Amino acid sequence: MYKVASTNESHAVQFTILCFSDLPHLQVPLFVIFLTIYLNVIFGNTAVLFAIVFYPHLHTPMYILLSNLSVVDISYTSTILPNLLIMLSTQHRIMSLVGCITQMYFFIFFACMEVILLAVMAYDRYVAVCHPLHYTVLMSLRTCRVVLISIWIATFLEPVSLTTLIAKLSFCSSNQIDHFFCDISPLLKLSCSDTIYANIAIYIFGAMFGVGTFFLTLVSYIYIVFNIMNIHSAVGRSKTFSTCASHLTSVLLFYGTTLSLYMRPTSMYSPRQDKFFSLLYIVLIPLLNPVIYTLKNKQFKDAFKKLINILCFVKNM
Repeated sequence: MYKVASTNESHAVQFTILCFSDLPHLQVPLFVIFLTIYLNVIFGNTAVLFAIVFYPHLHTPMYILLSNLSVVDISYTSTILPNLLIMLSTQHRIMSLVGCITQMYFFIFFACMEVILLAVMAYDRYVAVCHPLHYTVLMSLRTCRVVLISIWIATFLEPVSLTTLIAKLSFCSSNQIDHFFCDISPLLKLSCSDTIYANIAIYIFGAMFGVGTFFLTLVSYIYIVFNIMNIHSAVGRSKTFSTCASHLTSVLLFYGTTLSLYMRPTSMYSPRQDKFFSLLYIVLIPLLNPVIYTLKNKQFKDAFKKLINILCFVKNM
């Protein structure tokens, strides 16, 4: 039995991340695919971030929130994919308990930031659609900055209790994590301790950050839909809905994968299914978000042109 009662013992516990070891013939193709995806995630979200920073017309609450979303997408993808790429290229899949808990902490932190930002962005769209005359008051730049600072601080501190509770568990004969990173469910499956308190904490945590923020987002969109339905002009309805379509698409992608993955008992854990859903929100969502938010956005297209001109000017110098 592995015990984690002391610091020395905590360092001694090591896990083997099985990753995609059941697909030995696909290790090189998977490495190439994930490397390409990771580089595109970094490039796409960095481009969005730089466009917002360097284009004054995008210095509004909606785009400031989007810039934070890009930072979060880069961060929580970087928490997983670089280590996954190392495992695929070197076949070294050993991770210490400290490393495992650290990865889990930062993943939870950035995932919570994502879900809260999506809820705040939904509220931003609600105010813009339902109370346009009061938008500059309810969503001023100062209010936006205060809200963002508060969210970053609160979300940074919140996962400490959950990860500490998991770190104190004992781990038994098997130390193989059938996943490609240290996720909560596969780690709890290895514990020979009573995990009832950890499961309760997970459900409370999920209710606060998953169901709670989903409810706030849902209420915002219910009001938005009713407001759009009251617009008599079909052109007006279409134009108003288009201001929310990008965010709504991102919300549906995120919640569709995370709620189905985490809001269920650990006894229903299925490694193959969980790897698939995890890939969707770790890889697909950060990859698609820059496209979703910029594809039909004229302001972003202008900002990208300006950014390209700046880069070309610097290159010529």
